Amino acid sequence: MKQIPRYVALGVTVALTLSLGATPSLAASGLGDPIFPADGNTGYKVTRYALDFDWQAPKKPFDATTTVDAEATEALTSFTLDFGGNQLREVKVDGAAATTKRTGDKLSITPAKALGAKQRFQVVIRYTADPTLQRRRSDAISVYGWIPTPDGTVLYPQPNGSRLVFPNNDHPSQKAPIAITVSTPADITAVASGTLKSRTEVAGNRVRWSYDSPQPIATQLVGIAIGKFTVTNGTGPNGLPLRDAIPTDLVQKVEKVRTRTPGHLEWMEKRVGEYPFDNYGIVVAHTDLGVALETQTLSMFPEGDVTGTEVSAEKDMVHELAHQWFGNSVTVRTWSDLWLSEGHARFYERVYAAEKGWENLETKMRETYSQHDQWRKTYGPPAKPTEPKLFSRMVYDGSALVLYALRQKVGAAAFEKIERAWVADYRDKSASTADFIAVASREAGTDLTAFLRSWLYDAKTPAMPGHPDWTTS
Repeated sequence: MKQIPRYVALGVTVALTLSLGATPSLAASGLGDPIFPADGNTGYKVTRYALDFDWQAPKKPFDATTTVDAEATEALTSFTLDFGGNQLREVKVDGAAATTKRTGDKLSITPAKALGAKQRFQVVIRYTADPTLQRRRSDAISVYGWIPTPDGTVLYPQPNGSRLVFPNNDHPSQKAPIAITVSTPADITAVASGTLKSRTEVAGNRVRWSYDSPQPIATQLVGIAIGKFTVTNGTGPNGLPLRDAIPTDLVQKVEKVRTRTPGHLEWMEKRVGEYPFDNYGIVVAHTDLGVALETQTLSMFPEGDVTGTEVSAEKDMVHELAHQWFGNSVTVRTWSDLWLSEGHARFYERVYAAEKGWENLETKMRETYSQHDQWRKTYGPPAKPTEPKLFSRMVYDGSALVLYALRQKVGAAAFEKIERAWVADYRDKSASTADFIAVASREAGTDLTAFLRSWLYDAKTPAMPGHPDWTTS
């Protein structure tokens, strides 16, 4: 995601864990994340989501169904899903009607029969979706959730806005495969994360678009865009299928930067290895949202991001592409690990810009170094951000500086080994800061724990290897 100054946590009440001894229990409704402790749900593991949206028109409510396949990790009498807003109509567990209660963003579900540990079960939730449902960040720069456009809608779920779209286990560590089906009027196109499996004309002059993402995806990275798009298919490195969805009236305006994607892919693959998903592309939205997002396999850009200068557009495109490795394929374990996602995306954006001659990497990093102590005081260290300042200069530029310092410490060759091992070891998984430190130490052949922990957690910025003259202000 492009840099945004800060974000305020949702005011969600954490439900109490009910201890029932050896009998089935009501799982706690929050995972205890250090930034958003009430987000996510315990007691089960989602194995697959299936969304079915009967979309009608911009800003008009529509029928929606979410199917959640899961496996209980303990015996349960009840469990919870994250689900905010929208009009709930019916919930069934394994085909039988369930009792429900909504408290804040938590949907508590009591099935007709208690669930046993390791039992697989299916929840079908039918509701009326509100495509105007969104929340505003505290900085007032951006909103998240449903983003209406003149002829449709796009999703911007980061950090925890997917619950405004469909009921789920809304935490980045709880990723799962997803199938997305959207019915639209015949003159409207729907694109989504994953691969298009079918386009079927149905009664009422409508079309059903079905997509499937067999690789797990974090709820904050689910991508859907609906509107009057021109979809262009192509081929990237090693035969990778590419597809871009551009508003029809912007096709010519963005053509030059859109066709840079194969080169961006080649550039990234030379540094970190094979692209981790089955396809890639961009979607451009008629919105002044102000921030792009690394929605999985289909990075989303507001029109201003790709209709400005080519330099700015390419930097943003490389940033969101880098996220497909760092943040999407390897997802953060907790929100405090966000530096691993945004820091890497900003780092490769900076390196790309430097190699193109658009900026000087050392100058940029020295400027960042000079502000690092102040950012630590204002926003917290890179791996210990203070809410409500999660999306800050520290998590972007400040975290990129940590990676620059690591490369200065171990050398370019060892740094590349670390990066390649990181995305290979944790492909399709969630990983933590401690995991990164362990991989870095292993690949560099030396214990980097003290070095990296100092950069990531200390109140003061360490000395920059190779640049003893750099100072903070």
